[in-house]
Amino acid sequence: MNNSQPGASDLSGGVGRDPKLLRSWRWFGPDDLRSFGHRSRLKGMGFDDVDYRDRPIIGLLNTWSDLNTCHSHFRERAQELRRGILQAGGFPVEVPVMSLGEMLMKPTTMLYRNLLAMETEEVLRCHPLDAAVLMGGCDKTVPAMIMGAISADVPVIFLPAGPMLKARWKNETLGSGSDAWKYWAERCAGNLCDSDWNDIENCIARSAGTCMTMGTASTMACIAETLGFTLPGASSIPAVVAEHCRLAVATGRRAVEIAWENLRPSQLVTAQSIDNAITTLLTIGGSTNAIVHVLAMARRAGVPLTLDRFDELSEQVPVLADLRPSGRFLMEDFHHAGGLSALLLRLKDRLNLDCLTISGCTLGKQLEGSEVLNDEIIRTRDNPLWPTGGTCVLRGNLAPDGCVLKTVAAEKRLLTHRGPALVFDNYAQLKAQINSPDLPVTADTVLILRSAGPLGAPGFPEWGMLPIPQKLLAAGVRDMVRISDARMSGTSYGTCILHVSPESHLGGPLALVVTGDEIELNVPERRLSWLVSDEEVARRRAAYQPPAVRFDRGYQQMFSRHVTQANEGCDFDFLHGKSPGAEPDIF
Repeated sequence: MNNSQPGASDLSGGVGRDPKLLRSWRWFGPDDLRSFGHRSRLKGMGFDDVDYRDRPIIGLLNTWSDLNTCHSHFRERAQELRRGILQAGGFPVEVPVMSLGEMLMKPTTMLYRNLLAMETEEVLRCHPLDAAVLMGGCDKTVPAMIMGAISADVPVIFLPAGPMLKARWKNETLGSGSDAWKYWAERCAGNLCDSDWNDIENCIARSAGTCMTMGTASTMACIAETLGFTLPGASSIPAVVAEHCRLAVATGRRAVEIAWENLRPSQLVTAQSIDNAITTLLTIGGSTNAIVHVLAMARRAGVPLTLDRFDELSEQVPVLADLRPSGRFLMEDFHHAGGLSALLLRLKDRLNLDCLTISGCTLGKQLEGSEVLNDEIIRTRDNPLWPTGGTCVLRGNLAPDGCVLKTVAAEKRLLTHRGPALVFDNYAQLKAQINSPDLPVTADTVLILRSAGPLGAPGFPEWGMLPIPQKLLAAGVRDMVRISDARMSGTSYGTCILHVSPESHLGGPLALVVTGDEIELNVPERRLSWLVSDEEVARRRAAYQPPAVRFDRGYQQMFSRHVTQANEGCDFDFLHGKSPGAEPDIF
């Protein structure tokens, strides 16, 4: 886009084509000793004046890593971004930042989301960047980088990694994550041999890219697109197709233009665009993890947001995306059906269409020309996958500050249920005991896991899809009510009540439940009840011993002292809002 296009003059924020008004000019432009040093060091890397002088400097914040399958194609995409930046007259500089590879980091990448957010914010603030491309995709990289960018408020555009290609095993189409859980349950039930299990392992992750289901990665990519951080259609383009290469080049070109226009995150993230993001989450049947991330992003932008807003909007929109783990299809199918823009077109009356996007136009304008190409994958409003939003918020004496349930992925018979609790104090105990033939469990039992929240685990891991005990699997049971202060993978499914707040580690009610207590779930009334008398709760509270402090050094100590609870976004309490004060001084 150039400044002659509609709306461009309104977006400039006072910055036109005068290079003295670029951020980077303060590093390289003045005739002083400090700027001499900056210029001479660039020349020490082989650059000439013509490479960077009077040009927007565009950072490529690259989360490539050999230990992150989702981003394993980012080396090539960085080169394509460079091509687009050079085409548009910018100067590309690659700045590696922390890679959060969901499958290979322990105990959980969520422990490090805030660390990447801090790094993104500081990298943007301290370097001579006029704009940046955020290269992410694997679950926590998307919210982390956007959180940091919101706080730094330097122009950015997001390049999603894209989903991997669909996988096949025999005559079955596989979805990474969701089918891993499914076939593991069948193996535990004795219905899948070792050879077949090994064959599935060899083919379930077919290419570079994120999970091809509507897991957390694709959910957050869709939210990033709705918020306006990506080019249209970017959220569903598969990672390894030529279209994704062209997306990278176009993203690079657009990065140069947003530098001239000074189009910043504060112009994109508003109360209205946050509502759009929540609406998107609900209608795609997206990951419950996105609730925590949207809360955190909103607070970085100064937008007041609580769990209640998610439930309010959930009553107003249906699930239209028939995608796994809730439905039948995969992200590649979604892309060929028209992608996110086509789906949002069917909900125009529920969206704030005047919200600005990184393309320089409004969301409403961006949706023009979109078309649904397959009504099975992107359903009509009179034939939804689920009549209300895909998730709901529950409250009650077991979760005074709220908890969440992905209703569209649960067995409908369990949405009203009463049963006795079977409590596991921690994940190690769960793993050791869950398949014991002597486990006192039936299909009506409510499994409870504690010490799995932000502080208790630590880091708020994806343990919330508690495994079905082996003896119940053998009897044909595939879902039961499960409650924890953990998260679960966006590829998971089942009647799993998550994010119980306050968590057990802080002495929340979950810490006081004992095996045999009656638990009642009533989703229509949005209620989760612990059927124990107030007197008994008080007696247990008086006898309760809080856990000892676990961390005495480093980042984990910082995390344990400053992380907020799930209902507040699990950000650090000192990172809410934007970076204080002016840009870093240059002497």
